[in-house]
Amino acid sequence: MDLSTNSVRKEGFDKVILILYLLIVTFGIMNIYSSEHSITEPFNLTMSMRTVKQLIWLGISLFVGIAIVFVVSAKLFETYSPVIYLFTEFLLIAVIFLGVEIKGSHSWFALGPVRFQPAELAKIATSLYLAAIMSYPTFSLHKWKDFITAAIIVLLPMATILLENETGSSLVFASLVFVFYREGLSGWLLVALGAFILFFILSLILPLWVAVVILASLLLVLFAFTIKKVTKRRRLRFMTTLGAIFLAGTAYIYSVNYIFNNILLDHQRKRIAVLLGIMEDPLGIGYNVTQSMIAIGSGGFIGKGYLNGTQNILGFVPEQSTDFIFCTVGEEWGFIGCLFLLGLYIALILRIILVSERAKTAFCRIYGYCLACIIFFHVIVNIGMTIGLMPVIGIPLPFFSYGGSSLLGFTTMLMIFLAILRSEKR
Repeated sequence: MDLSTNSVRKEGFDKVILILYLLIVTFGIMNIYSSEHSITEPFNLTMSMRTVKQLIWLGISLFVGIAIVFVVSAKLFETYSPVIYLFTEFLLIAVIFLGVEIKGSHSWFALGPVRFQPAELAKIATSLYLAAIMSYPTFSLHKWKDFITAAIIVLLPMATILLENETGSSLVFASLVFVFYREGLSGWLLVALGAFILFFILSLILPLWVAVVILASLLLVLFAFTIKKVTKRRRLRFMTTLGAIFLAGTAYIYSVNYIFNNILLDHQRKRIAVLLGIMEDPLGIGYNVTQSMIAIGSGGFIGKGYLNGTQNILGFVPEQSTDFIFCTVGEEWGFIGCLFLLGLYIALILRIILVSERAKTAFCRIYGYCLACIIFFHVIVNIGMTIGLMPVIGIPLPFFSYGGSSLLGFTTMLMIFLAILRSEKR
């Protein structure tokens, strides 16, 4: 499959992205069916089955997508992005008080049998408004006012979703830091984010004084490698900055336990503790991950065959059609199937980035990067938690897991990008 941008130049519509999308969705529906099919009636489809519901949602998503690409003016998404953003923030606040509680989270509106999660719309709204703000000719992340404005656009829905006890959906917005980096923010922000996560983990698994010694050692190494490049005038300022980082880092290390025990929810603490090996709970909070890894490992290189997964048929893995659907791929399609699915996602993300880099407008480029980052985060975290490398935070595989809100949300976000591309070329 050609990942170049020739198809966009000639026709104004990116067929490669559409084909990759359809392949992922089709493969997803096949695995949703596999996760719930009956041994006695393997081909019996009823309206109560998740496979049928997902097909209905796919039809709705494609209808909305076609309308976005061929009917709605793409310019409207940029023009009305502030209105869309504010309306979405209103929904995020309203769902806290009016939404139904599902697994401890107040993040769903229920309209009869239909459920809607505003967090899915928030990803679209935030990406559109962020792209609109950052594409202004005078905007620069090197200006504090502009940087703070862009940061607030991301942090506001992130904080509101966190109040809904929907930690997984909230953390997705952190992936937009890569958009900031692409648009000129210093790479030191990514280093700081990585250090923030690293010392959070170290402070939980090591004595606190050891974490402080590691921090001091890293700063000394940084000092040794960079002091010669710093002019004499700025050396005092440089050393003062390192000292301030050490003090702030030490304070953060000693506050991790308080954050862990008093801010995180009980199930979140248990999931992190099991992941880091602080506690063993193979029949409790770690049951899903344990069974998921057994299912994936049992698939071997070529898998057991479609509809032949024993872990799958016997229902050992909870949430097997939603958060843990990747274990169905691993068991029935094996390493080859997992590699195929990962290849589709990698191709889709790379294609979005390549097309975004060649976009005529900054708005299209920034929105494309937002889309790529959000898909990337979902894929990495979802697959990571099914193989025991990430804590279980409950986010789906894009276009693949069962869920109407997720499928409609991701499809809409992707089709908006295709509409903007088509508008540019026309």
